[in-house]
Amino acid sequence: MLAIKSPETYHHQAGLRHEAGKIISGLGQTVLLITSPQAWARTGPALEASLRQHGVRWQVDIMDGECSETTIARLTQRAVELDASVVVGVGGGRVLDTAKAVANGLPQTESVTFPTIAATCAAWSPLSIIYDDAGRYQRRLLLDKLPKAVLVDSEIIAASDVRYLKAGIVDALAKWYEFAPYQRLEPVSLALNLKVQTARQALETFRQHGAQALRDNQQGVVSEALVQVIDAAIAMAGMANSIREDKPTPGVAHAIHNRLTWESELHHWLHGEKVGYCLLVQSLLERGDTGPDPELLAFLRQYDMPLTLAPLGAAAFADIARDVALSPAAAKRLPFDVSSGAIERALHASHHAF
Repeated sequence: MLAIKSPETYHHQAGLRHEAGKIISGLGQTVLLITSPQAWARTGPALEASLRQHGVRWQVDIMDGECSETTIARLTQRAVELDASVVVGVGGGRVLDTAKAVANGLPQTESVTFPTIAATCAAWSPLSIIYDDAGRYQRRLLLDKLPKAVLVDSEIIAASDVRYLKAGIVDALAKWYEFAPYQRLEPVSLALNLKVQTARQALETFRQHGAQALRDNQQGVVSEALVQVIDAAIAMAGMANSIREDKPTPGVAHAIHNRLTWESELHHWLHGEKVGYCLLVQSLLERGDTGPDPELLAFLRQYDMPLTLAPLGAAAFADIARDVALSPAAAKRLPFDVSSGAIERALHASHHAF
């Protein structure tokens, strides 16, 4: 079985916050806005003016926790009390995943995502990642309903810290490095071919425009390079993640990432930064004594990813490796060893200077 689930529409233009009310009003007149303090400070005035112009009634919830069962339950209750027809997430990944999860649980409610950073593909992705209230990974929630609209304002993203774009590029690169190994053993799989082709297109975008996009982001300039990189980080990566089949194809780097979220010493690392380090570990699993893939290592250095688990130390490696959750069904589809022993050896190898 091949399934492709994606948002209904993807809108990307500079200054879109000033026109978002027109799009949202076409979906419903009562809106719960879920956001973060930083995101709302940058988008709130223009977005509220646009909603007011188009006759939309809204309430704002400033979310300061994780995308957890607790947060989702609280905001679901608020959406019910408001009788919200639309839940709009304005912010980064945890806000967007929460908004998607709330709408997913309410039959008459749709979601809209408005990413204010390009640090993940959460605005598009067909799932929400659920953490506990301390930020430790719990599970993936596969969504029955995806956003009716993804609203991307490149002026807002251009004004954000370039660290977020670096993390988003690496999180998108992961789709190529994680899906391509499965294709080696199953070259005729339509789902894998589509996933890998989409991920390869994102890879090519970063090769051509990544360096310029970072420079433009640092200057707060909306350029063609930045626009293309934003689209690759959100839409292309999200599309690659939206193509599914019956057989499991979990990303090895993301599986290791999920275990790292349980280490409080790494909580200040962004999602993409953890994934970047885990891509290094995956490459060591694949290539063994030959060292990591040279182009991957160059990307990780270019985007300032962490290359060791220095905050933890080697004593933690055995426990981390033992707890990485990759099913036997997924492991047998990969052309390299992903046993706990192999992962532990790769974690130790990552402590060498690259």
